[in-house]
Amino acid sequence: MPDPVAVNSMFSRIARRYDLANRLLSGGIDLWWRRCLVKSVGRTQPADVLDLATGSGDVAFALSRGLPTSTAIVGMDFCQPMLDEAEIKKAATSGAFANVVFRQGDGLDLPLPDASFDAVTVSFGLRNMADRGRALREMRRVLRQGGHLFVLEFSQPYRWFRPFYFFYLRHLLPWVAGLVTGDRGAYDYLCGSVESFPTHEALTQELAAAGFSAPRADRLTLGIVALHQAQVLPA
Repeated sequence: MPDPVAVNSMFSRIARRYDLANRLLSGGIDLWWRRCLVKSVGRTQPADVLDLATGSGDVAFALSRGLPTSTAIVGMDFCQPMLDEAEIKKAATSGAFANVVFRQGDGLDLPLPDASFDAVTVSFGLRNMADRGRALREMRRVLRQGGHLFVLEFSQPYRWFRPFYFFYLRHLLPWVAGLVTGDRGAYDYLCGSVESFPTHEALTQELAAAGFSAPRADRLTLGIVALHQAQVLPA
């Protein structure tokens, strides 16, 4: 399991160039992945959304653009330098994201009351949490009855594509990321975390084990990413 102290330190080091690295390393496809997430969240018409592991705020801002302005959005992360980048981006928009606020908080022990959100999103952050089961149970705790969880996360690609994908992960991605961020070691870790993450079927089972109802997954981009959805329903 990831070491929380090491993960926090790693994201602190790469915070300033994190967005640029994401754009380059994904070839811009991360924008489409977020649009898929926002579209799915929008179908549930939440009054409020918690974006966990919000990082520099890209998902929170995408939710703000794609949902009604009356939807309250809280972006939460345990890495303060990443939140600082999110606040800088928000301040530069002259009030365009007035319905978004950022707070520091640990996904394993959320500083939030029970049943306080209609929806929780977590994008490319679940694999960095030291205890996935505990994190998922915390997400379920802060969701209201009928609330929805959305997990956008790297997954295991289609079998025929795996040799090409893993070559990219192990050799090309860390090299490019090292040039962009100056911290190749951080991306060696991130690549390893992607490669060892469960399949979409296995994560679906973990959602059910955490108490979520009707978990399902939609595979995106040859299976390298999966959008998981589940709901909190009475037992």
